[in-house]
Amino acid sequence: MHNVHIFIPCFVDQLYPETGFNMVKVLEKFGCTVYYNSNQTCCGQPAFNAGFRDQSKAVCNKFINDFKDAEYIVAPSASCVGFIRNYYQKLFDNSSLHNEVKSMAARTFEFSEFLLNILKVDNCGAELNGLATYHDSCAALRECKIKEGPRQLLGNVKGLYLTEMNDVETCCGFGGTFAVKFPGISVGMGEQKVENAIATDADYIISTDLSCLMHLQGYINGKGYRIKPMHLADVLASGW
Repeated sequence: MHNVHIFIPCFVDQLYPETGFNMVKVLEKFGCTVYYNSNQTCCGQPAFNAGFRDQSKAVCNKFINDFKDAEYIVAPSASCVGFIRNYYQKLFDNSSLHNEVKSMAARTFEFSEFLLNILKVDNCGAELNGLATYHDSCAALRECKIKEGPRQLLGNVKGLYLTEMNDVETCCGFGGTFAVKFPGISVGMGEQKVENAIATDADYIISTDLSCLMHLQGYINGKGYRIKPMHLADVLASGW
């Protein structure tokens, strides 16, 4: 039995709440007791990436207080998890919270990591018919070193077949504030990613990060393509 405190990122909370519910559904299926602290807000990454370190630190400090008693912290976002693991210690270096954030980094997991590494689950009993291609988010691949895990989980989804797209490790162009500051470059990178996915004839493009998928959905909608972006948690909660 694992006590899991879920962190719901801004994107999920505001735009894709169903993904959060599906993550809970899967965690409870495998015996987790799930807690949601309704006082939680943001992990602090947007302010940090925009250069507002002091404001970011205040938000991070709130996160630390909100989750200080958590046995495990699980989030459906490698972006947030990567920030907590890799940058909290830099923000709070030589502070009284140094050991706290070090401990927190070790207890914080992206959803697929928690399933595989802590729960030792690689088959969620999901079913989704079709052809899928997987998008490696930069945060998952580079910040959290997640590569094979999601593919292993998807490989055990009944009826789903995986195919790799070209340049699979290339950024989709979202990058948070990057998409706002450099929209032309961002859209061009999104176009490249979607067109590579389309070339596989996939029905679904799946990722650990809804920020990437939202960006790609915008391009897909503009082109009228039928390929459907899906978060990993939504796939693993399908068919049961």
